[in-house]
Amino acid sequence: MTTRKSDKAGSNLCKKGFRSNETHHKYYVLYVEGKKTPIQTYINQGNRELDDYLLGEMAKQVRLGKKQFLCLIDCPMSRDEYLDTLRSNDHL
Repeated sequence: MTTRKSDKAGSNLCKKGFRSNETHHKYYVLYVEGKKTPIQTYINQGNRELDDYLLGEMAKQVRLGKKQFLCLIDCPMSRDEYLDTLRSNDHL
């Protein structure tokens, strides 16, 4: 089973162009060239670790497969590679 630390995942999403907004969850919205996109995900404030299910759900929300999402939050995938993937799949 795959898990990731939620604070590390959130931090790495911010490095890839997401901005966080805290309410009862931490929402992450992707901004491209200063403009808000419809691509977003969130992490429940109480979650210290993201389990396999949550990672899969977050991957769907940011328009990636689970393996690609893990590359995004573990940092092998750069912001430019992520944006290219979104553009090639007509999500941007």
